[in-house]
Amino acid sequence: MATPTVRRLQLGNELRHARTAAGLELTDAAKILDCAPTKISRLELGQSGITKGDLLLLLHEYGDTEEHKQWMVELARTRSARGRWSGYRAAFPEWFRQYVDLETDANDIRQIQNEIIPGILQVEAYIRALHAATPRADGDELDARVKARQERQTIFTRESPPNASFVLSESCLRRQIGEAEVMREQIAYLMKMALLDNIHLQVIPFGAQTFGGDMSFDFTLLTIPTPGGDDLEFVYIESYDDARYLDGKDSVAAYGGLWNRVQAAALGPKESLKLLEAVDGEYRNG
Repeated sequence: MATPTVRRLQLGNELRHARTAAGLELTDAAKILDCAPTKISRLELGQSGITKGDLLLLLHEYGDTEEHKQWMVELARTRSARGRWSGYRAAFPEWFRQYVDLETDANDIRQIQNEIIPGILQVEAYIRALHAATPRADGDELDARVKARQERQTIFTRESPPNASFVLSESCLRRQIGEAEVMREQIAYLMKMALLDNIHLQVIPFGAQTFGGDMSFDFTLLTIPTPGGDDLEFVYIESYDDARYLDGKDSVAAYGGLWNRVQAAALGPKESLKLLEAVDGEYRNG
């Protein structure tokens, strides 16, 4: 089954918030549409669509504002759209495409990486070196992946770019991918991006004090603005060939706390730049 698009997830999330704000249960909403409660549940989980008429009927009974109704109608109209990734989006595996949608619409991105430079910050040479030893990509497929990843990076320089914060382990800088020149190019790009007002880059040095297994996890926190309603917050956790998307309040809060602890253990932005420069010098001098 295809994964829901971020717009369908937003729509379902907003319907759930509107229903609970009105003090109604799933069974109450089902009575409004004369349907089974499971249909309402699927709508709220982003697993099925809804007609404009049914949407307006629900929102009317929920006591929604006119402004929010119109926004919801537009959201429902474009619910099957999957962002702006028609060109090279197919280069991404199915399980990753939903993240691309989320990333595109997010206004706040927070990511922790322990071993590899975050994909959205990788330069072409690093991407190619990273995939050189993998049997899963031939030349054309690798070219498409490079272009797809470069297209993702345009969110940082678009109008109204997201605020993006990255905390990298020192391992990300010292784990050599490709030749030394590849790493120098990659580190130079990180330093360049760190100078942008909307990007906050920190490094956790090997000697930093962290709590227990705090540095054992790679994850991304994303916030997606929702006019007239609560913002959507997601946790994205990637494995080798799959990913999990968490949006429960407890999960988001837990990972938010983990982010705060790890960020507090990292060097500040200026000190992180100095460490980047030092590591670059080591690659330069061999």
